[in-house]
Amino acid sequence: MHIRDVLRGKIPEDLLRLVPSSFDIIGSRERAVAIVELDDALLPYKELVADAIFEVHKNVRAVYRKASERKGEYRVRELELIKGENITEVAHMEHGYKIKLDVTKVYFSPREATERQRIASQVKPGETVMVMFAGVGPFAIAIAKKQPAVGKIIAIEINPDAYSYMVENIKINKVEHLVYPVLGDVKIEAPRFFNQCDRVVMPLPKGAYLFLDEAVNCLKETGGWIHFYHWSREEDLFTEAFRLVSEVARKRGFTAELRGARKVSPYAPRIYKVAVDVLLTK
Repeated sequence: MHIRDVLRGKIPEDLLRLVPSSFDIIGSRERAVAIVELDDALLPYKELVADAIFEVHKNVRAVYRKASERKGEYRVRELELIKGENITEVAHMEHGYKIKLDVTKVYFSPREATERQRIASQVKPGETVMVMFAGVGPFAIAIAKKQPAVGKIIAIEINPDAYSYMVENIKINKVEHLVYPVLGDVKIEAPRFFNQCDRVVMPLPKGAYLFLDEAVNCLKETGGWIHFYHWSREEDLFTEAFRLVSEVARKRGFTAELRGARKVSPYAPRIYKVAVDVLLTK
C-alpha cells in the first residue's frame, strides 16, 4: 500500500499527484524516522501525510519535513518535526552493518546503500583505500565488511558530529583494525597520504571536483582508481565528470580510462547525481 492510497478521500483529489512517491526512512525495522519533502500545496495537510506514513510504515516513530536545502560546510538541512516522537538519533541497518547517526546533525543518504555495495565489491585484498567526505562512515564500513582483507581504509570527515558518529560506528561494527578515521578538511589532511592509496572514493556530488588534485596525488605512483561523484544534466550524464578527472590525471602524467559510469540518484528535474569509475595508469 502507498501513502497516496491512504490519503485518497482525506485530501483534495487534485493534490494526490503531489504526494511524494518516495522518501527517506532512516533506522531499523524496530525504530526509524521518515524524512519527506512536501510541496507547499500539501503543507496544510502535512499531519495527514504523517499519519499515512505511520499507517504504511509501522516502524516509523517520527515524520520530519525537509525545511531547507542542504547547506553549509557540513551539508546538513533544517528539519521540521511534523508528528511523532521527538527523536533524531537512530541506528540505521543496511547489508548487515549498523550506522548510528543524528538526522539533524549529519549528512546521510539511505538511498545509496546499493551504491556503497557496488563500490565495496570492487575493492581488492590488500588495497589502501581513501574515502573523502566520509560522513558517519557508511562507505568505509561497507568496504570493510564486504572486503575484510582490505589493507587499510582512510576516512576523512570535516564535521565533528559526523566524525564522532563515524568513530562510534567503526567500533559498533568491529572494524577498528581496518578503518582509520581522520577529522579535518580534505585539503589539509589528504597530503599526509599522498602516493599511498590504490583507490580514492569521492562521494560528494557538489564540489568534489575541487578536491581532484588531492585525490589523484593520493594514488600510488603506478596509479589506481578514482570513484568520482558529480551532478550532471540528463542529456549528457558522464562526459563532464570523466573530463574533470582526466584533466587532473593528465597533469600528473596518468592516462585515464573510464571503466564504469552510473546514474546514482535524481537531484532536480533532469539533473542527476552520477558516479564514474576511472582507472589511472602510467
